[in-house]
Amino acid sequence: MALTKGDDYPIHQTSEPIAYSGTDRNFYDRYFFNGYGAEGGDFFAMAFGVYPHLNIADASFCVIRNGVQTNLHASRWLNMERMDLTVGPIAIDIVEPLKQLRLRIDAPEHGLKADILFVGRAFPIEEPRFIRRHGPRISMDLTRLTQNGRYTGWIELDGQRRSVDGFVGTRDRSWGVRPIGSRDPQEPIPPAPFQFHWIWSPTNFETGSFFFHRNDDAAGEPWNRRAIWAADSATADDFLEGGDCSVAIEWKPSARHAARAVVSVNDPRLRRTVVYEPEYEFFMLGLGYGHPKWTHGMAHGELTVEREDMKLADIDVRQMHHLHVQAVCKVTLTDDAGNRQIGRGVFEQLVIGPHAPSGFNDVMDVKD
Repeated sequence: MALTKGDDYPIHQTSEPIAYSGTDRNFYDRYFFNGYGAEGGDFFAMAFGVYPHLNIADASFCVIRNGVQTNLHASRWLNMERMDLTVGPIAIDIVEPLKQLRLRIDAPEHGLKADILFVGRAFPIEEPRFIRRHGPRISMDLTRLTQNGRYTGWIELDGQRRSVDGFVGTRDRSWGVRPIGSRDPQEPIPPAPFQFHWIWSPTNFETGSFFFHRNDDAAGEPWNRRAIWAADSATADDFLEGGDCSVAIEWKPSARHAARAVVSVNDPRLRRTVVYEPEYEFFMLGLGYGHPKWTHGMAHGELTVEREDMKLADIDVRQMHHLHVQAVCKVTLTDDAGNRQIGRGVFEQLVIGPHAPSGFNDVMDVKD
């Protein structure tokens, strides 16, 4: 069987049916969402991944409430049907493409239910294509769209329902190739220590959205970076873009997590200084990123659903699988005229291996 529901839409990219995505077993298609309200309120996040060549779909929904991060994980066989955006109790509805999406969670036996509507604040931005090789081997080749938005709806955790009306946050869609499922048993030649330096900081302000990301090599040279200001209701032609952008990070003692960060953009069309002050951290393994069991694309049977709870104060941030975080931040933006805006956003960090500007020389060394 190869024909699926997707084949009735004019969306083919190759001569194959939609069930087939080229030849790379690591091809993936993923949704991501996060949302947050005022300081001290709830935080939520969701991820949904489709892995056509592994024939698996998986999803996670996470809530931080009262100092505990609750993660709901689900995995199922894809059965080659990429148009079915449900994995057990977790589902996405495309209400209006590139504008409105609905998240539905119905797992009463795990103490979680939710019904949340995302509405984009402006047209999504398309980040520069990410291509990374280890010698001749492709490790990343992907495209991502990113969009800030506003939320309405509710989350019910262990019988306590709270509204998310007035929450803001970010959603993205990425697709292409990056490591998923079981690790390749044959390492790249010649062997090299793993290095990845990733900063991503979508931020919501009253009048618009600021986006910044940066990938550095071990010497601190960027191989992918960009900053954008998108006013509310902006189209792609209205974005203010800055390629000359940098970030200075003050690292926490004995950890690879930021205590404070300053993003500087110096292009003529976009001069901004943006200061990030973390309040607490969301651990991305809750969405499967680097999770010892629920990493993306792993086989868990025809359908498996599981809940886990993590007390934030008890997490050992020196563990490899706890490096990847989104720090929820108070953010202060100052433009070149001296005007200031206060907003909220996340400062995502995944920093493994050497990074000369940070003073990191090995895979996991830290500063005292």
